[in-house]
Amino acid sequence: MRDPNAIDFWRGFALVTIFINHIPGNTFERYTFSQYGISDAAELFVFLAGWSIGIATRGRDGVPEPPGRSVVRLLARTVEVYRAQLTVMLLALAIIAGAALLLDNPLILEWHNAGGFFADPIQSVCGMALLTYQLGYFNILPLYVLLIGIAPVFVLVGRFSLIAALALSGSIYLASLVFEWNVPSWPGEGDWFFDPLCWQLLLVLGFVLQGWNLRSDTLRRWSRRLFPAGIVVVLLGIVLAVTEIRPDPMVVPEPRLLFTFEKTYLTPARLVHFLGVLLAFAPLYAVLAPRIGRAAGYLSQMGRNSLAVFSMGSILSLVGQLVRFQTGGGVLIDMLVAGSGLVGLGFTAWFVEWRSRSKSSRPRL
Repeated sequence: MRDPNAIDFWRGFALVTIFINHIPGNTFERYTFSQYGISDAAELFVFLAGWSIGIATRGRDGVPEPPGRSVVRLLARTVEVYRAQLTVMLLALAIIAGAALLLDNPLILEWHNAGGFFADPIQSVCGMALLTYQLGYFNILPLYVLLIGIAPVFVLVGRFSLIAALALSGSIYLASLVFEWNVPSWPGEGDWFFDPLCWQLLLVLGFVLQGWNLRSDTLRRWSRRLFPAGIVVVLLGIVLAVTEIRPDPMVVPEPRLLFTFEKTYLTPARLVHFLGVLLAFAPLYAVLAPRIGRAAGYLSQMGRNSLAVFSMGSILSLVGQLVRFQTGGGVLIDMLVAGSGLVGLGFTAWFVEWRSRSKSSRPRL
């Protein structure tokens, strides 16, 4: 297994933040960075996925691997994530149904858009396979499936020109904001919570910046120069979050998505705030890692096994919600839920690596 590094560390940090934030109302939610800015851990998770694609499809010297290998690698990962999404959706529905039976409370069947499944399982199963039927808090992996699925297009364009890949991605992003394009949900009405046509920009941005970072030190020099600007953006985000100042969608000019703070469409304000967070906190790993010892290893291990940890975090956060619902919450319950959840995430990462080591050391028949 690779040694701890900044990418795995921050991805592990994003996974922990997402887990805590997916138990709404818990005591520790108010201490996550997501409460003190416009963007949150979802942006960090998708950006680092793009950065990881750059690492996976290029050698240490920056030379890309053969195109066919990159395409097969990304398609294989798409299938893996798709399989994980179906599994966690099925488990989530079973947990919701089991809780409704155990607690003798049919209202639990309505949780997080699950009511549509139990009312119309035939269409809902088809929608689940098509990724158009999603439960609340279980809508990041469908986005991830689609983004990894279309990533080969940007990776292949990026072999000729990273600027062209970024321009193509930016054009789709802007057109989606102006015309409010999104992928429809089905069988229910509405659209995807995370619009993949907009969120693909973050994935491509991570991929392109990793390529530039590998080729020269220009990106690193500019990130150091822009560090003060990142601090200003972070401070401004704290002020906006604490004062709850938001543009009124009814009074901003058209196209309104250019001026609002919509998470669904990753609007420009969220994007700028995320880039500010990136500039302000990117140098922090080199300072933190030597000082926090095992915590850096714990987060990096989770980052190395992000898909398994994210899937387990989705299930554990749902269980945590049900526990809080039944008990009424409180500090002690929140400590129990968050503490056992973090142990569960850490165990998942350890188990995946232990299983990989066991397989590689097992003699072949």
